[in-house]
Amino acid sequence: MTAPRDPRGRPRLLLATRNPDKIREIRAIYAHLALDIVTLRDHPGVGELPEPGGTYAENAVSKAAAASAATGLPAIADDSGIEIDALGGAPGPRSRRFLGDEATDADRNRHVLDLLRDVPDDRRTARYRAAIAVVVPGREPRLFEGVCPGRVARAPRGTGGFGYDPLFVAAPDGRTMAELSFDEKNRISHRARGLRAAEPYLVSELLGDRGEEGSAPGANTG
Repeated sequence: MTAPRDPRGRPRLLLATRNPDKIREIRAIYAHLALDIVTLRDHPGVGELPEPGGTYAENAVSKAAAASAATGLPAIADDSGIEIDALGGAPGPRSRRFLGDEATDADRNRHVLDLLRDVPDDRRTARYRAAIAVVVPGREPRLFEGVCPGRVARAPRGTGGFGYDPLFVAAPDGRTMAELSFDEKNRISHRARGLRAAEPYLVSELLGDRGEEGSAPGANTG
């Protein structure tokens, strides 16, 4: 298919989110691609996107499909969460809604720490999981996944990131996601891994052989 293009001839890709932290991460990860990346902030007429809530995949596909249908653009959406083994994999797909829509990240982090107060370090294993859905008009939705293993710290640490990042220890040296630099997080995070898995499909469907920003036709896009 021929994707809508910007004045420079770059195909447009819609990020089906208004979350500024996600937007910053995704734009950085795909910065080398010759894409015009826009977001729902550029399309204020698009309402809230449906999230059925059953699985990451259902939520991601639902959001990407709704955003693409409303704008006519190829769209990409993610749904992600933290899975804590001592809580039976909770909160999982309900991570953002763990305490209801009015709760803050700090509220959710405090609640997790309360639930794990008596759990020893060797049982505080967890993982971040992300489902990435790509919907190109006229094509079936495609799904990709990224997983980042780790454990839950005993107290929040760090000021970067968002969500459960101050609690999630992923680095070998024991730092939380919130203590990593922006570039370090984008090398190891669940979302980054899922987005990189989706990249060959985006290149094939939207860019053909154009590949990276500034690349000559036929250049290796990695």
